[in-house]
Amino acid sequence: MNVLVLGGHGFIGSHIVEALINAGHAIRVFARNPADFQYNAEWFVGDFLDKGKLSEALIGMDAVVHCVSTTVPATSASDPVYDIESNLVGTVELLQLMQNQEVSRLVYLSSGGTVYGNPISTPVREDSLLSPISSYGAVKLAIEKFIEIARVNWNIKPVILRPSNPFGERQGHKGVQGLISTVLNNVICGKPTVIYGDGSAVRDYIYVKDVAELVCKVLESNKCGVFNAGSGVGYDINQILDLIEDISGQAVQRKYKEARGFDVKEIVLDSTSAKVNFDWEPSVSLVSGINKQFDWLKRQYGRSDR
Repeated sequence: MNVLVLGGHGFIGSHIVEALINAGHAIRVFARNPADFQYNAEWFVGDFLDKGKLSEALIGMDAVVHCVSTTVPATSASDPVYDIESNLVGTVELLQLMQNQEVSRLVYLSSGGTVYGNPISTPVREDSLLSPISSYGAVKLAIEKFIEIARVNWNIKPVILRPSNPFGERQGHKGVQGLISTVLNNVICGKPTVIYGDGSAVRDYIYVKDVAELVCKVLESNKCGVFNAGSGVGYDINQILDLIEDISGQAVQRKYKEARGFDVKEIVLDSTSAKVNFDWEPSVSLVSGINKQFDWLKRQYGRSDR
């Protein structure tokens, strides 16, 4: 299958590209930056909002994996207009281009950590109430709604995946993307970690290669729909910090600040539907995944000690 991976240079996208290549698919990557990984893939350098370049990248493709996101929850909160213009408008334009070029298969990575808001109970299923409390989650949900419009009216055959909190190698670690990556980086650099709230917020974490494996299984099926992708197990922030102390053998310097209004208090996903429909299940535990991420991050700093 010829697959266009939008955002294939990013944290999640790069792992999806690797998994698809290993599964025997022909991959074209669309990204803002030139390749710096050794991939057997065609590379298109361009901006997601460049319709001409994106249209060119769609030529000859059988499917699109859309994992572009120009924001994270914190940056979305500071500039929601940019979030809407770059992510929502950009995706609607993508859907129109796919219709025009008769590329029907789409896998979109939404956000299981934000589209549900603060759920009444956990774990949450795909049919649970959708009530995001952040701009980031609202835009992700709006994109999902437009994808449904495209399914009904434009012959798009989509699967929407809602990953929980992916973590693993290549994740940004400068304090914006991901708790685990930020804390590991701070431990290595001897810096304190800012915790918003008292550390009791609960999240569901999933290793990035498990997400990539699910994308492969989705593309090799003809099914459509919305599917959670999580571990089904919740850990609060303080538990993650304690676990990282155990793994690293170093103390995590903690600096607690007032909680942010856009942070969900607890979210754990029920991924039974993905397991049943795609014969998929997360295979890497939280401890094993953090160990892998810690080892990778140390290599980036030229360190091999524990």
